[in-house]
Amino acid sequence: MQLSEQIITWIKKEVKSSRKEGVVLGLSGGIDSAVVAVLSKMALGSDKVLGLILPCKSHSQDEKFALKLVQDFGIKTEKVSLDAIFETFLKSCPNGTDMARANLKPRLRMCTLYYFANTLNYLVAGTGNKSEAMIGYFTKYGDGGVDILPLGELLKTDVRIIAKELNIPEEIINRPPSAGLWHDQTDEGEIGITYEELDKTIAAMKNKKTKGIPKETLAKVKKMIADSEHKRVNIPVFSANKK
Repeated sequence: MQLSEQIITWIKKEVKSSRKEGVVLGLSGGIDSAVVAVLSKMALGSDKVLGLILPCKSHSQDEKFALKLVQDFGIKTEKVSLDAIFETFLKSCPNGTDMARANLKPRLRMCTLYYFANTLNYLVAGTGNKSEAMIGYFTKYGDGGVDILPLGELLKTDVRIIAKELNIPEEIINRPPSAGLWHDQTDEGEIGITYEELDKTIAAMKNKKTKGIPKETLAKVKKMIADSEHKRVNIPVFSANKK
């Protein structure tokens, strides 16, 4: 059974075991959300998958590519503009850092996804992959706030292989990955290495064969993994000592 078929079966199982009716996900115009949307439709049918286009001071290209996917694969969609909410929130708060403002965008999207999920009795399907999860490249309670992660065990390079198998449009596959946190932001630019380098390093660490990995790259990835550990563990809960 191909990997894509295994994921399709898994999505079906998760929705059924959760006693939900379908899945909702954010459509960013990128490769990860495109793959999750198509696999979800294949698993559940077009009537049980809702893709949300959620512009929040976003580049117009994001919506253009999201609509391209929708048209090619018949994904049911809704659009909710978060621009005004974003501006009002910032006006209501004292000045924050650039990162605090940037992370507000995926957190507002998370709230919107769960609004629809609660209304429809759906699960929120995340679009994050293993490459990003390993180094903490996601916003806590933003794009990390989901119910299921169909791509959670796939490296970015694996996602690209599946995208080609699913006939995702080449312009989406080849588009520079971006979380859209600020103008001209790209994932690889922010991470500091390419996804190919990151995936090779993660695989080498897993197999304990890091000899061919540049020392500076290995050190960088190890530091990112260590610094983001708090994003991947359960919330620490105080427990009083019992005598």
